Amino acid sequence: MDDYKQHLEFIIPDNFNFAYDVMDVWAEEAPDKLALLWTNDEGVEIRTTFGMLKEQTDQAASYLQSLGIGAGDPVMLILKRRYEWWLVMLALHKLGAVVIPATHMLTKHDVVYRNTRASIKGIICVDDDYVISQVEAALPESPTVKVLVRVGDRANASGTPSWHDWQSEWRQTPKFCRPDRVNTNDDTMLMYFTSGTSGEPKMVAHDYLYALGHLSTGVFWHNLHEGSLHLTVADTGWGKAVWGKFYGQWFAGATVFVFDHEKFNADNLLRQIEKYRVTSFCAPPTIYRFMIREDLSKYDLSALEYCTTAGEALNPAVFDKFYEKTGIRMMEGFGQTETTMTLGTMPWMKPKPGSMGMPNAQYDIDLLKPDGTPCEDGEKGEIVVRVGDKKPIGLFKEYYRDAELTHEAWHDGIYHTGDVAWRDEDGYYWFEGRIDDVIKSSGYRIGPFEVESALMTHPAVVECAITGVPDDIRGMVVKATVVLGKEWKEKAGEALIKELQEHVKHETAPYKYPRIVEFVDELPKTISGKIRRVEIRNKDSKV
Repeated sequence: MDDYKQHLEFIIPDNFNFAYDVMDVWAEEAPDKLALLWTNDEGVEIRTTFGMLKEQTDQAASYLQSLGIGAGDPVMLILKRRYEWWLVMLALHKLGAVVIPATHMLTKHDVVYRNTRASIKGIICVDDDYVISQVEAALPESPTVKVLVRVGDRANASGTPSWHDWQSEWRQTPKFCRPDRVNTNDDTMLMYFTSGTSGEPKMVAHDYLYALGHLSTGVFWHNLHEGSLHLTVADTGWGKAVWGKFYGQWFAGATVFVFDHEKFNADNLLRQIEKYRVTSFCAPPTIYRFMIREDLSKYDLSALEYCTTAGEALNPAVFDKFYEKTGIRMMEGFGQTETTMTLGTMPWMKPKPGSMGMPNAQYDIDLLKPDGTPCEDGEKGEIVVRVGDKKPIGLFKEYYRDAELTHEAWHDGIYHTGDVAWRDEDGYYWFEGRIDDVIKSSGYRIGPFEVESALMTHPAVVECAITGVPDDIRGMVVKATVVLGKEWKEKAGEALIKELQEHVKHETAPYKYPRIVEFVDELPKTISGKIRRVEIRNKDSKV
């Protein structure tokens, strides 16, 4: 790890552009190498080489150029996991446009909010009845939107530009010519609306070097090589898609594997891993929780070499069960929409189940107490990035059009993540929760994740959320909101509550046990799947 810290150095080209400087170079040097293997739950399969990808992205860029899309234009993509997402992403990079990926679950209100806040000029969306209805309903309240392109398998009679109609004639598209001026390193390349657990989404703006920051993600954390076939489970509307389906994987020369499915099913996913001989896999812990509930002996997973996880904290119980069934140790990582991977368990490190690993060498990571002083080993504090005079490659530019919010998170040379952790004597970091989630009870500071980890080791628990409830004597008491497995739902009652409480006392310090336990059918979540503990707290404060 010391060698990695001392010798990691980025050679930064002038006016770096991932589409030209990485993808087109691959197309020139290895045109027949498989870049993308896409399939869906209907059995359709598309295999695309780097040479083919260059040809298709040039054609797509020429088409979008003909619609008036150019450098600096904000374009929102709502494409689910359709094959065209990869073409459009690279095409927009070639034009110097600002790409804004978004989820297909947006409502009309969500679309209007994004259109107006970012002055979106173009929307390229899947030709899905729900998505189209929400987008079209938003247009009268979205005066900046000038271009709408529908992407699907059916011809369009409404007059709206259709990817399907154009693709049938795209051999006649004028040859793409690279614009004289595409971008500088400081220009905005990509923006995400974060799915915060409270408040309206923030606009996270990234420059063109953000792509370069993901070299560490693919080459080091995912441990990819030119023979890798990598699958990351993520919707293209979220930042995790470019972590695992785009930049870092192609830096490594790996093949990106995409499984486009309507509804997640662990059995179906495992069969795809078996059929296509996937070698590298990354998913949030929730996906692994469903996978280990399957009989993994039914699947041939012998091609699988490496597994990683991020997106939420990993419960050690899930790590242990997956290792027991596959012999593969999951390597955890941590980052935010505002960053690339900031902490990770690298291939040369021994994973500690539940730990996020150690700092990525491209960031100067520290833990700070509320008074701003550094934490000693074992002390809980906020994860921060010390920026100094030069912004690290991969750290966001700003919260777009919100200087006050940017200064609140990033000031005096420090970016504040808002996440709490502690560091052990070996330098590994352990997640505790968001600052707002930490529970103060009878003088103790209790991180929700440590209690959730203890609860998750009980076979009855599928999901849980730990929050604090106001208490006249203790200030706050710990509450567990629990989703039970199907076979346990009939046992929901005082006896099971007592059993879960005693289980937590046995698994962690007794003072952390939940004095209140509530059984629910599902937990409140954001549209990206993050648990909204704030909603549980607000509900309890009104009782």
